[in-house]
Amino acid sequence: MKDILGDLVRRLEGGGAVALARVVEVSGAAPREPGAAMVVTADGRVIGSLSGGCVEAAVIETAREVLETGVCVGERFGIDDGIAPGLTCGGEIEIVTEYVGAKRLPLLRQLRALVEAGEPVALVTTLSGVSDWALLQPGEPGPWPQIDGDIAALVRSGRSAVAGADRCEPDQSALPRVFVQAFAAPPRMILAGANAFVRALSRTGSQLGYRVTVVDAREVFATPAQFPHADEVVVDWPHRYLRAEAEAERIDGRTVVCVLTHDPKFDVPMLAASLAVVPLAFVGALGSRRTHLDRVARLREQGVTDAQLRRLRSPLGLDLNARTPEETAISIAAQIIAETSGGSGRALSDTDGPIHR
Repeated sequence: MKDILGDLVRRLEGGGAVALARVVEVSGAAPREPGAAMVVTADGRVIGSLSGGCVEAAVIETAREVLETGVCVGERFGIDDGIAPGLTCGGEIEIVTEYVGAKRLPLLRQLRALVEAGEPVALVTTLSGVSDWALLQPGEPGPWPQIDGDIAALVRSGRSAVAGADRCEPDQSALPRVFVQAFAAPPRMILAGANAFVRALSRTGSQLGYRVTVVDAREVFATPAQFPHADEVVVDWPHRYLRAEAEAERIDGRTVVCVLTHDPKFDVPMLAASLAVVPLAFVGALGSRRTHLDRVARLREQGVTDAQLRRLRSPLGLDLNARTPEETAISIAAQIIAETSGGSGRALSDTDGPIHR
């Protein structure tokens, strides 16, 4: 939903209402994760996607119904049998479509502001009748005390999922079924260096949802104009910046560090500092095999241990025979995705089993 949030707000500001359809549960192989969203306007315009085209036509028909009745509708789609709409990938998804009118604007504007600021937040929605909404941040109680614990756990983890159920507890108090759409603070990508490779990777990292920081001690090169896709450009020695961020607890186990300076006086201190920080999701350094061997020798002289060196990914990137900065950025990003998500980096045609783990 994050990718259509701005469009959703603008549509409501323009007047009228829309139908908002979201994937709330997934089982087996499915094209999208919980939280994927699609908006259908009163004049039939469609924004976003739920399944890559498998079930959108059926959901658009449901959206028209929802716009007339104002009541949310839940649907499950399984394997495509050639008769009813379904998924060709063999999984099953549940989609809930609800009416969204102008009264939701204040909450949606607040949600957009928090997401743009990188604040963790969740939109909690009841999944039957005329839906209720609540906007919650970590530590805030929700309006459903019976399932507050389940909701709070999802908000903290940044995971979108269903909580509760449409049933009654033994004391007959209502226990609603809700969808918790979590918007976690974005993970960080810290890029040491100020060159064309950093510029290309800053753009790719931003497209992948990272909050990108470019850091270099050379003021003439490290300028926002040179790196328009970075969230921030810092003029400082990279290792000094990283240590300060670690001490301030502004990096965590999702943080990615890539050193692309090609200069021992910058990259050796930065790598030594990065490998000393636990946890980091990924530490890599660009360079040739000869550069790597020289760098490892220098790191050993700095007291970096064998265990720490095993965390270093260098030469950085997958073997794509990349030459240009843009190709190299794809190569690096592919390795980061594979290693942080448990992928093998092999061609899918050479592997067996489920495509999505």
